[in-house]
Amino acid sequence: MSHFEPNAILRGAQLTVVGALRALQNPSIFTNEHYKQAALAVLAGIVIRLVVAIPTVGIRLFLRFIGLFTDLEHSQWDEDVIEVTTFIEHSVLQVPFFLMTLMRYITPTLDNMFMDSLAWVDKTYAQKHAAENPDDLRAMYYPNLKQYSTHGPAAKKREPKDAVLAVGMKFGRKAALSLAVYLLSLLPHVGRFVLPVASFYTFNKAVGWQSALVVFGSGIFLPKRYLVMFLQSYFSSRTLMRELLEPYISRMQYTPAQRKTWFSDRSGVLYGFAFAFFVFLKIPLLGVLIYGIAEASTAYLITKITEPPPSPADKEEFKKRDVRWENKHEFLNLPLEKLDILHKHDRKSSVGETKPVAAGMPKGRQYI
Repeated sequence: MSHFEPNAILRGAQLTVVGALRALQNPSIFTNEHYKQAALAVLAGIVIRLVVAIPTVGIRLFLRFIGLFTDLEHSQWDEDVIEVTTFIEHSVLQVPFFLMTLMRYITPTLDNMFMDSLAWVDKTYAQKHAAENPDDLRAMYYPNLKQYSTHGPAAKKREPKDAVLAVGMKFGRKAALSLAVYLLSLLPHVGRFVLPVASFYTFNKAVGWQSALVVFGSGIFLPKRYLVMFLQSYFSSRTLMRELLEPYISRMQYTPAQRKTWFSDRSGVLYGFAFAFFVFLKIPLLGVLIYGIAEASTAYLITKITEPPPSPADKEEFKKRDVRWENKHEFLNLPLEKLDILHKHDRKSSVGETKPVAAGMPKGRQYI
């Protein structure tokens, strides 16, 4: 059975809504510190918009300069140049998304938001099931995970500037590849096959040949502009999800093979979750603020697609077991209002688990 099935994508989108509602109910989000970060996020959104607009504004000024010597009133090519430039910035190179991603490596705010939200998810879960036998409930996520290092041995810790440089090079390679494929698609005769072939190659590795064949067939007949937008939304959503999961993945320290299996087993749900947020990230100015909400919501997602982590001493055995999502099919078939059932009935007691406690329970409305 494919991991990229429609039911998994739909469940991921549902978790986007539920996770966002849960995150916005967290009173710690509305502290002075987070208000300050929210204001900075909006300011960053304005800066990003200005940075992204620089090439287009530059081209417009250049065309106006040319217009001093040439009649552009009755020509169309100048508007076409501006339109193509804007399209490449936003849909091919994904410049705004890249600039938002850099924030993680400049400030620890997003990592802190993830962990604060994870603690809130634990508390709301314990409150909802306070009347039940604690032995029947799942273990807590936050108490053990907060003990995990985010960078492994101290010798492996990177300076922020090195991390920013590494991310910049990574996005630079992707942007160069995307731009090269897009320019090749402009070639006469063979250009119309470039994007469908590239999409088939990529989708075949990621989600299997059946889905890849559908994308390839559609790409032959769809206008190139729409195919580019679809492909970039897919790849950007996948990249977004990996960035949102970084606070968890960096603490688990999976091997490359384990990491690949972990993401592959959950690919459908992860894509549905990330795509919904990717759409909202395109809202002008507020995109960076929504990025923060997406990070907070990811804490709720983690509690649905993984088991509670044990103490750090038992992490290695846990990693070998948890790369596979064992109760995936049961979870995908659950009604939305019963997403806690599998944790209650399938969880086995593990070494180092932390039970729910009654102290410090939050008040107010709770969801799932």
